[in-house]
Amino acid sequence: MNGITSMQRSSTSYADYGKFASGKKVNRAADGAAELAIIQKQETQTRSYKVGENNIGAAKDMLNVADGAMSGITDYLQKIRELGVRASNTVTITDAERTSIQAQIEQYKQGISDIAKQTSFNTKPLLDGTSQKYNIMTDATGNGMKITTADATLQALGIADFDVTKDFDLTQVDDALARVSAGRSGMGAQSNALEYAYRYSTNTRLNVTAGKSRLEDLDYGQAVSEQKKKQTLQQYAFFMQKKQMEQRTRAAANFLVS
Repeated sequence: MNGITSMQRSSTSYADYGKFASGKKVNRAADGAAELAIIQKQETQTRSYKVGENNIGAAKDMLNVADGAMSGITDYLQKIRELGVRASNTVTITDAERTSIQAQIEQYKQGISDIAKQTSFNTKPLLDGTSQKYNIMTDATGNGMKITTADATLQALGIADFDVTKDFDLTQVDDALARVSAGRSGMGAQSNALEYAYRYSTNTRLNVTAGKSRLEDLDYGQAVSEQKKKQTLQQYAFFMQKKQMEQRTRAAANFLVS
């Protein structure tokens, strides 16, 4: 009986010391099966939200890369338009000069083509028209967003055949500028939506983490107080046990003497 009591006391002590060591009041099912199940579910949620936040961050980075590239394309288009305006002056511009202007325009068009072909994020092309839609998981429930970039090839912009040595219309360039502007606006709106999703996910994750902490974390002050109470009770029980044993020993001795 004494051995069993001692083992129970030791088991209780080990469990208490484990809580102090980990800083958690629930470390195993024996500490509270229902609480442990809730804690594990909350841990899964917080991890999923964190992954979603990382996904959102990567998507925003991707859109920033695409937007920066589109800004470069805008610069090229503005230069092409300026040259187009210059070439449209039939009074002062000769055919030879117009040919020279077209050579400059072709260089700018090549610059646009290079940006469209080479802009990528994590090896994924963004502006060449081959892959413009990406699915992003944004939260722990599996909700997501479809991210769309733009097709910035010369063909998509409508200026592949723009040539000032022939009959040309500057509205081709104006339309290209409008397409780029619309593409950048769309990506900006998506970036704002991602920022909202990020704030929502972060706030929810922090709330879930706080709830998990309240359920799981050890209140050291309370734990120390309870530990001292247990020790006092154990000492009292041990004292009473010892006293009973002494009384039984004396009774047995008296019986033998008599």
